[in-house]
Amino acid sequence: MPLRLIFMGTPDFSVPTLLELVAHGHEVAAVYTRAPKPGGRRGLQLQPTPVEEAARKLGVPVLTPKTLKTQEALDEFRAFGAEAAVVVAYGMILPQAILDAPRLGCYNLHASLLPRWRGAAPINRAIMAGDAESGVMVMKMDVGLDTGDVAMAERLAITDNMTAVDLHDRLSRLGADLMVRAMAALARGGLQLKKQSEDGVTYAAKIDKAEARIDWSKPARDVLRHIHGLSPFPGAWSELADVSENARVKILRCELAKGSGAPGDVLDDQLTIACGEGAIRIIELQREGKARMQAADFLRGVPLGIGGRLT
Repeated sequence: MPLRLIFMGTPDFSVPTLLELVAHGHEVAAVYTRAPKPGGRRGLQLQPTPVEEAARKLGVPVLTPKTLKTQEALDEFRAFGAEAAVVVAYGMILPQAILDAPRLGCYNLHASLLPRWRGAAPINRAIMAGDAESGVMVMKMDVGLDTGDVAMAERLAITDNMTAVDLHDRLSRLGADLMVRAMAALARGGLQLKKQSEDGVTYAAKIDKAEARIDWSKPARDVLRHIHGLSPFPGAWSELADVSENARVKILRCELAKGSGAPGDVLDDQLTIACGEGAIRIIELQREGKARMQAADFLRGVPLGIGGRLT
C-alpha cells in the first residue's frame, strides 16, 4: 500500500531516500528543503539544494520556508494531506504542530546508532571517536533532539580506511533502503516502536574548524581517525615546517605505518609521519590553494623526505 508523503531533506545524503520512496510507489505530495544559497564560481548564483534538484526532476512541488512555526506554514503543510512525513537531514526544527499534522506521524532517518551520537555530525564523530561501528535508524520524531522512539536500524562496521565521505555514502544508501522498509511496515500497520535507552547517550556537536589541526603527539590510530573523520570537509590539516608560503596542507587519506620518531617528523620518502606512538603514511592530501592529489604527485613538487617535519 503506497503512502501519501511529505519529504523533508536538504543535502546529498537525503537524495537516495527520496528517490527510493518514489521508486517504490509512494506518492510524494511535496518536498521541503532549505532555500538556495549563493554559490557558483563567483559566489553570486543561487544554488538549489541537492534535494531540490532531485525533486524538480521528479516533478514534485518544492517548498523552502524560512520557518515552520507560523499558522500559515502549518496550514500549508496540512493542505497536502500527507499521511506521514519523512525527514532526512532537513536542517530545520519541526515544531510540535507540524509533527502532529500527518495522521501517521513524522519519521526521521538518523545516521548513528541512537542514543549514541544524537545531533549534527554523527558520521564525523563516530569515526573521530574510534567507534567500531555506525549505522542508520528510523525513529518517530518528537520535539527532542533525536530522542524519538526507534522503529528500525541497520548497522555497519567502521574500518580504519573509511573516511567520513565513505561512511556518508554507504549510510545514505543503507538508510534509503531502511526507510523504504519502514514506510512499507507503516502502511500495513506493522511498524513497531521502541523507546531509546537512557544509557550511552552522546552528542555529535557540529564540527568546529578550530579542531581540525592535527595533533601529532597522539597515537597513530587516533591521528588516522581524526584525519579520516574530517575528510574531505573541513579537512584535518598540518603545516610544513620551514615553508613560508602555502605551508598548510590538508591530509585527506592515510594508513597506519611502521616507524617511530619525534611527533611530526617525516620518516622516509613516502610521507610516513611519526606520531606519539607509531606512525601513519599519507596517501592523499591537498596543499592550500591547490587541488587534492596523491602523495607521490605531491612529492614531485615538494621534496619532503627524511628530516622534514609537519607541525
